[in-house]
Amino acid sequence: MKSLSIALVAGTMLWTAGAADARPDTRAMTCAETQALVRSRHAAVLTTGPSTYDRFVRQYGNECDWPEIPMSVAVPTRDGPCRVYRCEEPVFNFPN
Repeated sequence: MKSLSIALVAGTMLWTAGAADARPDTRAMTCAETQALVRSRHAAVLTTGPSTYDRFVRQYGNECDWPEIPMSVAVPTRDGPCRVYRCEEPVFNFPN
């Protein structure tokens, strides 16, 4: 009986770890849910298509490595395109 209990606990722990590692899919969430998730985690890797994903960050924070900054991009959500932020190197276009 004790070995059965150990097996159940181990199986539950493995299932919980696997569920925690699942990447949320922006296509299954509303725009507000997607933005709230990124804000609450400060940064999150999200699925954006059948074989695409990316890391998104909150607008103000230190989640980007220098010289990258949060840049606004659109991702698909259940209720249409949604603006979130992704770390990118800024492009400066200086007049000649």
